[in-house]
Amino acid sequence: MPFVRIDAHGGDTDDDRLDALGRAVHDALVETLGIPSDDRFQVLTAHDAAHDAARGTLRYDDYLGVRRDAGIVFVAITLRAGRTTGRKEALYRRIAQLAEEYAGTEPRNVFVTLTENSSADWSLGDGLAQYVGSGSC
Repeated sequence: MPFVRIDAHGGDTDDDRLDALGRAVHDALVETLGIPSDDRFQVLTAHDAAHDAARGTLRYDDYLGVRRDAGIVFVAITLRAGRTTGRKEALYRRIAQLAEEYAGTEPRNVFVTLTENSSADWSLGDGLAQYVGSGSC
């Protein structure tokens, strides 16, 4: 059960772009990590200080020689530990491909982080740790 936060920068970030980015990340998780298709928990946020200071902004540079611009998208995924490095790399590639296909976001502007935790670190409602003793995604 991944929990996804997507922060998108740029003046053209509207509900349609946010939805497209959310679909891109979700579809990549389903394809590369085998996440169930109905397992979608996302927070999608647009940032554009030039048009609406209350919405915030994002900061970025050209670290490691990647030339990012105002179309940058930060994707933070929290999920339970256990995926191989190869599967994570496949996930990063697929997110970048689908973000470009669905939302027109250049792959160089897709910044992804994964944070892993254990089954006991999740409560999906009702004050219960539903994954404790379970083998679910």
